[in-house]
Amino acid sequence: MKIKTLLLVSLLGFTLNLNAAEKIVVAATPVPHAEILNQVKEDLKKEGYTLVVKEFTDYVLPNLATDNGEVDANFFQHTPYLEEFNKSRGTKLVKVANIHIEPMAVYSKKYKSFDELKDGAKIAVPNDPTNESRALDIIAKAGLISFNDKPLKTPLDIVDNPKKLQFVELKAAQLPRALSDVDVAVINSNYALLANLSPVKDSIFIEDKDSPYANVLVVKEGKEQDSKIKALAKVLQSEKIKKFIAEKYDGAVVPAF
Repeated sequence: MKIKTLLLVSLLGFTLNLNAAEKIVVAATPVPHAEILNQVKEDLKKEGYTLVVKEFTDYVLPNLATDNGEVDANFFQHTPYLEEFNKSRGTKLVKVANIHIEPMAVYSKKYKSFDELKDGAKIAVPNDPTNESRALDIIAKAGLISFNDKPLKTPLDIVDNPKKLQFVELKAAQLPRALSDVDVAVINSNYALLANLSPVKDSIFIEDKDSPYANVLVVKEGKEQDSKIKALAKVLQSEKIKKFIAEKYDGAVVPAF
């Protein structure tokens, strides 16, 4: 009888421990962010946490969900975007850790290089402030335009445009689908990868790998010291993830830690 009682107590304790595993809910865009997060589920389970990844396909809802407590953290954006979002939306979100860099690149179905670009060509760029400015910096780096020096640039800030290039502003997620309608498009790598476009192999121009736009793990202010957030940051900055990024994305995604 005692043995049965001890077995029942042990089983009950085991069940309670399983149920007690704390959840970490993270909002992420599908590629590469959710893919990277899925690699650390088992590592977090060993630490007593169950990782739940909620996928979003835009850049607004993940931040709102983090700010209102619907999720514990998010992983999809770089610091300049986060800072601009806080400023424009009044959110109180903070960076916890740098994870990777996605070099932004330029794609075209009509041209193999910028040298072939004709006068009046249409260039599609993201319409959110930070990514649009980043895209314009890339076009300027290629020597096609120049503008007044300011933190966030728009086509209105261009002061020299010898080819009279036309800029089409679209939501970042729409850029891969717009490739057939424009001459070139400057696309964030997460959306490029989702459309089976390799920034390394398929682009006609790519951002320098020393880009300051590292993608970061983000939480609501005040939660950055939570034990589960520290555990998440630790596994995301592990040698395992560094190796996974290098092998999986072949230079299209670069570790930032």
